[in-house]
Formats: sequence, C-alpha cells, structure tokens
Amino acid sequence: MKPALLLIDLQQDFLDPANLQPPATLLVTRAARVLHVCREKQIPIVHIWTTVERENDRRLPHWRKANRWMCVAGTPGHKTPEALRPLPGEHIVHKTGFNAFSSSELDKCLSVLGCDSVILTGLHLHACVRTAAVESLERNLRVMIAEDAVASNDPIHAAATRRWLVDRSVTFAPFDALDYSSSETKASRWAHRSPRDSGEILFEVENATPKEIRVFGKSARAAWTLWRRKPLPARQKFLESIATKLEAASDELAKQIAIDLGKPIRHAREEIQRAAANVRDVIRRAEMLSRPKREAAGLVCHESLGVVGIISAWNNPVAIPLGKIAPALIYGNTVLWKPAPASARITKILLRLFCEANLPPDVLHMVEGDHVTAQSVAADENVDAVTLTGSLAAGHAIQEICARRPVPLQAELSGNNAAIVWDDTNIASAAAQIAWGAFAFAGQRCTANRRAIVSAAKLEEFLREVTAATAKLPWGDPLHPETEIGPVLNAGKRDELERLVANAQSEGAAQRVIRPFSKQAGEAWAKAGAYAQPVIVCCDQPAHILVQEETMAPLLVVQQARDFEHALALSNGVRHGLIASLFSHDKQLQKRFLSESRAGILKLNSATAGVNVTLPFGGWKASGLGPPEHGDSDFHFYTRPQAVYGASDYLDG
Repeated sequence: MKPALLLIDLQQDFLDPANLQPPATLLVTRAARVLHVCREKQIPIVHIWTTVERENDRRLPHWRKANRWMCVAGTPGHKTPEALRPLPGEHIVHKTGFNAFSSSELDKCLSVLGCDSVILTGLHLHACVRTAAVESLERNLRVMIAEDAVASNDPIHAAATRRWLVDRSVTFAPFDALDYSSSETKASRWAHRSPRDSGEILFEVENATPKEIRVFGKSARAAWTLWRRKPLPARQKFLESIATKLEAASDELAKQIAIDLGKPIRHAREEIQRAAANVRDVIRRAEMLSRPKREAAGLVCHESLGVVGIISAWNNPVAIPLGKIAPALIYGNTVLWKPAPASARITKILLRLFCEANLPPDVLHMVEGDHVTAQSVAADENVDAVTLTGSLAAGHAIQEICARRPVPLQAELSGNNAAIVWDDTNIASAAAQIAWGAFAFAGQRCTANRRAIVSAAKLEEFLREVTAATAKLPWGDPLHPETEIGPVLNAGKRDELERLVANAQSEGAAQRVIRPFSKQAGEAWAKAGAYAQPVIVCCDQPAHILVQEETMAPLLVVQQARDFEHALALSNGVRHGLIASLFSHDKQLQKRFLSESRAGILKLNSATAGVNVTLPFGGWKASGLGPPEHGDSDFHFYTRPQAVYGASDYLDG
C-alpha cells in the first residue's frame, strides 16, 4: 500500500475562530507532528488549500450571502502556520469550495504518485474532510483519518459524520495507531503500557464486535424482566454485599490501580472507600425514594428504564463505574458496561466481586474496547439509556447517537476548575490546598484545581507559597505509600503537556514558568516512565489554550485579577462549568461568588478537588449533559415517572 498525506484547509482564516474542537493550537501541533513523521517515512505530501480570487469570485453561496471573504490569495488568512508550510517538491492543490477533487489536479497528483490510499488531516471534519473522504472512496482509495489531527466548529455534526464514514469503511485512529503499511485492516487492539515504565506493555484489549454487543444487550434485556420484579430488599442486600466485598478487596484493587494507571496507592485506597460509601448511600436512598407518591388526582410511580449502557473513565476505575452500576441495579435496571480499556484488569477484579455476591446471570454484562465499542453500546437497540464519564469529544459522539435513537443521556464531561484567592484569606493555607488539588494524582481528575485566580496584590506571595507547597508533595512511584504525585497515564500525555507549555513560552503567553521538581525530572526513574513534571504557569491571556482547555495533567495556571469582578469573569470565562471555589471570609464576596458563578458545584475556602457522594455531582455548560450523578439525582435518571389515575386505593391495598 502506498498512501499520501492530504492536509486540508490548515489555513489561518479557518484556524482563527475560537470555537474549533480541538482548538487550533492543538490541531496545528498534532498536524505538524503527522507531517514530520510522513516526511521522515517519505510518504508523499499534498497540501490542499481553499483559494479565493477577488477578481474571479467563485465563493460558495453562503459566503456570498454573509459577505464573507476568506482565504483570499495573497492575504495572511490564506497562509498556513509556519510549522505546516510546504517544502520544495511537495504538492499544493487549490480549491474554491468543499471538494478537493473538483478539478483534475488532485486526481493527476495521486495518479503520478501511484497512491492507492490517503491519510486525511485538517478541517472541517463535517465538511471539507468529509468530502475528501467520500470522493476518495469513489475512486477506490483506502481512506484513513488521523482522528487526533482533524477538527470542526460543529462537533455534533462532526460526530455524525464520523459515525457515517466509519460505516462506509473509513478508518479513524490516532495517527500513531494507523496501519498504512498493509492493505488489510487489522483487528482493533489496544495496547496499554505501564505508566511507571513506558517500555513495558502490561496487556492488550481487543474491541468487542457489534455482534457480541447485540448478544449481551439481548441477554440483559431478558434478565431485566426478572430483575425489575425482584423485591427492593433483595437488591439492597446484594449491593450491601458488594460494598463489603469492595472494602475487603481494597489492598488488591489499590495495588492494581497503582500498577496499571499510575494512581498513587493512597489515592486508590481513598477511591475504593468512597465507592463503598457511595453504594451504601444508594441503598439508603432507595428505600425513601422508591415508594409511590399519592397526589389528589392519583399516584406518581417510578419504573426502571430497562438496560442502561454505562461508559466509564479510567481515572477512577472503581468509584465511577460503581457510582453508576449501583443506582442502575437498585432501581431495577440491568447493565451493559463498557469500561475504559486502561482499566481492563481492574474491571475483571470488580466482575469477580459481583460474581461472588451472587448477582443473577445477565444482569451485568461487560464489553471491552475503545471509543468505537462505546459508540456501539450507545447505539445498541436493547440499550434504553446511557450514562457516560469522558471527554467533551466523547460526549458529543454519544450525544449524537442518543439523540438519533432517542434515549436519555447523562454525561459528565470534565472540568476546567478555578479557585479565586482573595486578599483577606490566609494565602499560605489557600496555596497548600490548591497545590494538592492541582497536582495530587498528577492532576488527572475532573475536579482538579486547574486554575488559580489571584488578587494582583497577593500574586507574588501566592506564587511563593504555592511553589513551596507543591515542592513538599511527594512525587514518584505510585506504589510508595507516601506518594501524592505519580506518573500520567502515558508518555503521549506527558509529551503533549511539555509541548503546550513550550509553545506558550515561545509565544510570550507564559509570563512565568515554575518547575518545583526540575532536579528530580532528570533522574532515571522519571525518564523511564510517563512522569510529567508538575508545572506552574502564569498566563494572563484569557483566550490562550492553557487557560481554556482541560489538560488532565499536573499543570496549574495562575491568573491575576484587577478586582473581584474581573476575578469572577476569569473564573466563568471558560466553556467548562464543573467546579469553582473562593478563598475568602468576606460575606459580601461570598454572596457574589455564590450568586454569579456558573458551575454545578461551588466551594468556599476549599480547593476544587474532591467531592462528597451524598451531594449531586454534575457540571454546567460544556461540563455535563442531563441530570447530575449521586444523591437524589440517581433516582431521577435511573427511573422514569408514571402517573396512575383511578388508583386511589392502590397504596392501601
């Protein structure tokens, strides 16, 4: 097989809008890496540009209607970023609309090169990339899309496009995982490397097939008819057994979490205890919430949904799935569960505990795989509702599937959480809490303190204190009982953080970069694993990617605020809205903060990290879809109300 790399519309006018997902900075960085690798491998390169001439106006109708001139030849907007500029000998194909094949230029180019396949990168996935893929298929070319190097300003449309193209044999995968050396499509397998030693492959996971998912879905549907009729006390007894067995298996589970995910063992033990507490809270609430309610006109009852598709994240491989499975089961549902592939061995321990607790056959099924499997679970006709914890991109993909069917969706989609630190607080205490909230577990939790917004008068004091507090947090082997900061999940995540910070420095966006562990970072253990060096960055550009994006890495961004109104604007000025906190004892400031903060969880005088399972957990804006998790919210998601007329004596009978 001989592929060609097509870079589509990576031009400044298309990159400038702020609503690209992923953001332009990430897209350009990833596309530049793809370009570099293809050049090294001597894969032919074709740059495809939209080129508009004012003298010969061939703009698309919607551009004319909006009086929009973009990608005009000779203007800065027509150019590509420096990292993506063509080298001598690389081909450039110009187009005026969506279709890169609209002239014979690209056909001739691919024919001369002798290419039988294409690798696509660029934007927009739902428009020009899609058109290039379809036209390539019509020419019997194998089509591969580097999913980490394409973007769109219409994420739901892009998710639908991706699903549609996959159904037509287009391959989506991260560029490093694309197989462009063979004309055969290999079985989809996912290799997980040790976060503690990147050279060691711990295990591999293979995607469940749609046929397997259908079989499991049907059996879960059949089991539901019996499980939903099982008396509530029997379901409560089963879940109490799970909580007890979970606590008994704490050492085994915690060690496996530390080995497979790099989560410090002390954090893994806390997660397991929290999961057991969550299960018991679910048991307690079910007794109160499940009773029919009498109204003047009749009864309000609640029935189970049926089969619930659960898609869980890797960073809390016990607490997140148990926080979904327990309420699903207690309210009479059965479960089709797709855990994150990195947690495969941990999942098997949990399944053993369910078996030991004598869960009836087919009430809980687990299928392994990546995002492709997750989408197949959401699309299965036997699944009646979906609950997801994952990235914003994953949320858009599952949202599109659930809306098309349609079935209810609950999605927790990460956070970019800010703590405001104001003049009247104890700066040293606030800094210590924020340092732990930002860097413990290497910042790999959606509740992590990603931003600190500090009064300008206290900025220098805060930086001194947060640097000192960070340096006191033990960084190292997650199996060591004292470790607070372990590795990130993989070397790719580590390297991407380094590139983001380096780019911010070169652009002048990072006024200050503080690395409290710079000496330890050169040691052999740190280099062997995915140990991302904890970093504190001062960045006062509110639109910069470091401020706007959740990194899921050990990064704390510090911003200074002119006044409290400015601080609130900075805190609210991201698309996420999971958690916000305020360090201040001023009652008036607290009142303003509680009234004006746009987040689902608010905290006073506490870092954003950490939550209690008895309270609702859910984000606003891009941090969540559907009802929150935990507390009484579980009842409202995992059941559906039913009004019953003419049954006034039903409760008394």
